[in-house]
Amino acid sequence: MSSPLLELEAQMAVIGRRMRRVLAERAAAVDPTLGAIGYGVLEHLSRSGECRQTELVHTLGSEKGAISRAVQQLVDLGLVARVTDPDDGRAQQIAITAEGASRLDGVVAARRASYAHRLADWSPEEIAAFVATLTRYNASLED
Repeated sequence: MSSPLLELEAQMAVIGRRMRRVLAERAAAVDPTLGAIGYGVLEHLSRSGECRQTELVHTLGSEKGAISRAVQQLVDLGLVARVTDPDDGRAQQIAITAEGASRLDGVVAARRASYAHRLADWSPEEIAAFVATLTRYNASLED
């Protein structure tokens, strides 16, 4: 017999597997050599603006070395740039470039079209209720 908590755990495992696959696909859509961590860096910079590499480590929950490699790859691809920190001229921040924003915008547009297609039979109220439930769930898991 299955309990609701076991069912939740099973569904979250499905979501986790799907998200790993989808992130890899989105990263490849930006550039075939880009990995999921690099995509996460690009997406964070697009949403939040330029930041220090240490913030990326903390926000994305990845190891310092993995973030460093991803940032270097993004720099090499011309998708991000290292810029002087305006608050500390000795430090650097990472900023998305126009090329990085353009490529990410294309992926985001495709993602939104996919959501719209896949959820076409959901009402706006059903989507809003699902978002509210996910928000509450994620808030419950915060430290």
